[in-house]
Amino acid sequence: MSRFIDDLIAQVLGLEVTLRACQARLAARTDAEALHDLRIGLRKLRSLLRPLNRLPLVASLDAAAAALGRLSGPLRDREVLLAELARQGHTALFAARQPALEAGYQTLLEEPALRHLFAVLDGWPAQLRQAAFAGELPDLRRQVRKVLRRQVTRLAEALADPAHDRHRLRLLIKRVRYGDEAYPRLSPVGASGWAALKAAQSALGDWHDHLQWLAQAERQADLAPLVPTWQVALGRAEVLADEACERLRGYLPTER
Repeated sequence: MSRFIDDLIAQVLGLEVTLRACQARLAARTDAEALHDLRIGLRKLRSLLRPLNRLPLVASLDAAAAALGRLSGPLRDREVLLAELARQGHTALFAARQPALEAGYQTLLEEPALRHLFAVLDGWPAQLRQAAFAGELPDLRRQVRKVLRRQVTRLAEALADPAHDRHRLRLLIKRVRYGDEAYPRLSPVGASGWAALKAAQSALGDWHDHLQWLAQAERQADLAPLVPTWQVALGRAEVLADEACERLRGYLPTER
């Protein structure tokens, strides 16, 4: 158990370093991927914690990460839209939205939720070791294995449903993929399914982006000229996403 605790703490510390680096990159505007990488770091942290979040100590850190994830989501949607506008050469549409994006970055950097997350992270490793020393932790390895299997089962059932909800599939695939990365030795998927998980997540992400852009176009009249192109791309993305999900089914164990 001590080695499991050591590995868990090492991963959390590594993710803290990653998140702090993303914060610094975002503050300095060094590159266009800082916010994206911040959100991936949050997702990885939550995936690492999810199998253990019945423990109060784990739940508090998960809640802090979840709060920042919710706050940064709309900003990331805005960032992705601007990247699409730049890709298509709509410089005027891009320029009209750039100031709001910059203001959003600054607001996020000043969020109490960001400071709170790092405050919780700072004391978390010592608190976990103290809980382990006091015998307050259950069989964590067994708990993780159980939760990972349950996540895969839910995904397999959702993929087998002819009326599947792509939004739910996207969420379930993210959980399984990042859980697999966090606990590769305990995951029931294994290395053979990793590429299929990643491909399905990417295809569903492309579908989701186009859906978001069309929704924004309903509220932002100046985006109307892009709607026909996005509608065609959305139809194509739906087909590709469904194909990727169907391929993924073959890599998932069916036994509970």
